Amino acid sequence: MKVVLLSYTKDAEVLCATAARTCYSKGVPSEIKEKIAPERAGKLIEDVVSIGHHSVIEHAYYTFSIEGVSRAMTHQLVRHRMASFSQQSQRYVSMLDPEYVVPDSISKDEESKKIFVDAMDNAWEAYQRLAEKVPVEDARYVLPNACETNIVVTMNARELMHFFSLRCCNRAQTEIREVADEMLRLVKEVSPSIFKDAGAPCVRGPCTEGKMTCGKPRRKGADAGSIQKQHPSKS
Repeated sequence: MKVVLLSYTKDAEVLCATAARTCYSKGVPSEIKEKIAPERAGKLIEDVVSIGHHSVIEHAYYTFSIEGVSRAMTHQLVRHRMASFSQQSQRYVSMLDPEYVVPDSISKDEESKKIFVDAMDNAWEAYQRLAEKVPVEDARYVLPNACETNIVVTMNARELMHFFSLRCCNRAQTEIREVADEMLRLVKEVSPSIFKDAGAPCVRGPCTEGKMTCGKPRRKGADAGSIQKQHPSKS
């Protein structure tokens, strides 16, 4: 798995701070932007976002290349509808060479790994035989969710905040959580104030998973025991 930040709004924090100031000022946006110093923009964004005024960060966009992940993961990813996706096509790209993702829980157990690899071998053998007789767009029906793929994703900052809240959570499936964690690391490098409190809900406050909580909050210095007590996890 590899995540690359391909492009982003270069002056994102100044732009979003301009949008925020516009909401509370008689001035025009073009003049407001000229008066906002970059070092001041971050504080403005933090103040506005902290009171729940999140629409102003929709003006900042981030585009990622997500490479070598499974179709199982991208099926979850594309459920985030306020985003743009361009995924490697199995209609126009040949899948003759077996390329797939093995979940950690399976790779760590030899018996499980053998079952998994055998299933992949059978799937690709069927695909290769079918591809000799029918269009690959029809042969692909036998390919598994584990099939490796690449995808380009663009989201605005507000949708990313929502995405991180769901997918950085310890209860998210491992593969998409690892992708989300890396995406968050990358955007924090370029827009630290916008994404200061981004991540699973337990980064900002109490767990929102109720009885399904993992009991292991991701924020530093959190009292895991007290959160477990409030939201006991199922054993």
